[in-house]
Amino acid sequence: MRQAWSVLAFHSIFAILGLCAFSVLAIVIDGVTDEVFKADVIVVPGNTVNADGSLSARLKARLDSALDLYQSGVSKRIFVSGAIGKEGIDEAVAMSLYLISKGVHKEDIVQDSKGYTTLDTAKNLGRYMGESSIKSAIVVTQFFHISRCKLAMKRVGISNIGAVHAKYSEARDIYSVAREVPAYASYLVPHG
Repeated sequence: MRQAWSVLAFHSIFAILGLCAFSVLAIVIDGVTDEVFKADVIVVPGNTVNADGSLSARLKARLDSALDLYQSGVSKRIFVSGAIGKEGIDEAVAMSLYLISKGVHKEDIVQDSKGYTTLDTAKNLGRYMGESSIKSAIVVTQFFHISRCKLAMKRVGISNIGAVHAKYSEARDIYSVAREVPAYASYLVPHG
């Protein structure tokens, strides 16, 4: 009986590890496979703004990729979403200022300062799209974050979603990819 439990435990652990490895691979492949088309809005989720007001390298990379899309005519609007981080700075405001400094017209930027989470960003985007009668979006974020962003957007009724991964990576991405597996799974469960 003890041996049967050992075999069952081994197979269970092996199955869980296999599922995690498959999930990581799926997140990475989805994240690095850009889907670009002419869209109504480009969406950039927030990330760290340093205490001095400068953008973290991750956030700057997201905005630079969004800027490339904007300048190439993929969309005429950029939806920046963030909140006030522990540094005390509104990410959406800092993102807007950066884009304006790079030549984006202020009226082409939609600022969402209540994007505390990825799901909040999706909900706020969904409201904005509904009020503006627009139907398509391209999300720009780090590769490991794209799958969860798209899932959150689908949950709020946005179905025409493209994605572009920011051209920035660092060692911490290994942790971030691993963290996305349970984070993505949590978005499969209905939220209140």
